[in-house]
Amino acid sequence: MVKLEGFPVEVTLRDGRSVVLRPMTAADGGRLLEFFRALPEEDRQFLKEDVTRQEVVERFVRELDYERVFPLLAEHGGTIVGDATLHRTKYGWSTHVAAIRMVVARPFQRSGLGTALARHLVRHAVNVGVDKMIAEVVDNQIGARRAFAKLGFYEEAVLKGQVKDRQGIRRDLVIMANDVSHLWEAMEALVADYSPTVGE
Repeated sequence: MVKLEGFPVEVTLRDGRSVVLRPMTAADGGRLLEFFRALPEEDRQFLKEDVTRQEVVERFVRELDYERVFPLLAEHGGTIVGDATLHRTKYGWSTHVAAIRMVVARPFQRSGLGTALARHLVRHAVNVGVDKMIAEVVDNQIGARRAFAKLGFYEEAVLKGQVKDRQGIRRDLVIMANDVSHLWEAMEALVADYSPTVGE
């Protein structure tokens, strides 16, 4: 049973806007679909599924299992403006590893929301016994790579030609990783100078 301590939590971003971070529930399907459909195509092109399809989001809701996938939503004025997920395996030799995925609405990019979501996912990862976090980033997603690097993620592997974009161009998939304890230290350092505002 996953404990949901510390949620919901209100976070003040760099520009003064406030967002509420909370775990996704079964009631969020409709608004989550609206969020995904409002994203520009270039922000969706490297997601692993076509999240603009209603049946895909309905499956997310139907299969909601915080021990396998922990989805953290960001809300502003009742609208979902960010979605970050922590993916784990329940059994086997990689139960100590979790993958982080994240997408933020355009008006909230570069506001500190990405770091806020990552920070609270790391806190949750610590609580559930995760030791290592990984992020998969396509080689031309420069902003995402910089953001993860600021959090202490390092390039662990590059899978050549692993991804095709919507134009059929093959891209390299960069695997970035970090030890959770080091990641937590990096994020604490990032926010120390301007608390309560949260990072990149």
